Amino acid sequence: MNPMSVYASIPSPPADFSSFSLGPLTIHAYALCILAGILLALWMTSRRWNARGLPADAVWDISIWAIPFGIIGGRLYHVFSSPDAYFGPDGDLSLIPQIWLGGLGIWGAVALGAVGAWIGCRRAGIKLSTFADVGAPGLLLAQAVGRWGNWFNQELFGSETDAPWGLEIDADNANFPDGAAPGTTFHPTFLYESLWNLAGVALLLLLDRRFRLRGGRLFWIYAAFYTAGRLWIELLRIDDAEMITLLGVTQRLNVWTSLLILIASIAMFIYLTFKARKGGEGSLYLPGHEPAPQDGITASDNKNETEAGNAESASAERPVRANLAETKTEESPPHRSKNNGPSA
Repeated sequence: MNPMSVYASIPSPPADFSSFSLGPLTIHAYALCILAGILLALWMTSRRWNARGLPADAVWDISIWAIPFGIIGGRLYHVFSSPDAYFGPDGDLSLIPQIWLGGLGIWGAVALGAVGAWIGCRRAGIKLSTFADVGAPGLLLAQAVGRWGNWFNQELFGSETDAPWGLEIDADNANFPDGAAPGTTFHPTFLYESLWNLAGVALLLLLDRRFRLRGGRLFWIYAAFYTAGRLWIELLRIDDAEMITLLGVTQRLNVWTSLLILIASIAMFIYLTFKARKGGEGSLYLPGHEPAPQDGITASDNKNETEAGNAESASAERPVRANLAETKTEESPPHRSKNNGPSA
């Protein structure tokens, strides 16, 4: 191993940094990272929601359903995709609810979170696709921040590397690979994914501003972008995972999941794009829940209505001006030549 790579490596926090106590209460850094990600996602989603002219309270009403469903779904996905720790010979079922120790699967969180969001959207009269498009950048931001919980727990790192940004793991940590020499550094996959997600947030905001994507299309771009990054990052990881063999190829479950969702996301985006070109996006609201014009018009709607009103005013003024011109012509005395003869 290159000594310079160790010198320039990324240190992991001391083990006692992963949690601290406030009286009888133990606070885990992993949980704080997840909470910080959720708060930032709510902040970004709220700003985008208000900018779109949607009812301000509705975003909170929907989030109240989506967030707990998402956390439960994320935990269930992790448990069933890594069953040995819970159902294996040395498994411990009491670990299942202990999410502060790490272990939330994003696709379980998205799937069950979407169920919660659907319930909230039905109650608020908003289309699920509307909430998905508005919330997609915030969701990716939450993932970028939440990944730092893995750094505090010294978990989910990649294979050995001599790169100067290699991650140090304590040799006495339970996650340190058997057979690896003390001082070995590993790919910081938590950092790769965090940076990838932040780049995705910028991309989604740029695309939405440029193309005003609706009808669920921005969400499917999120899904495609995230899985494209997760695919190569997952291939670097060496932690224990459920292995699946398809077509003679054995890979981690999350590799196959990412590949499947990447293909499905691209297909859905293409389908929704063709649908949008035929005028299929429609309202942001569920049928029968569109607000009165004075209650919930978006900025673009106001602009269009103003331009339409100006055009109507201009068209109404033209005949008036024409009538004034005709009146002036009729009232003006006829032109007479000096010899009072007819004009040529």
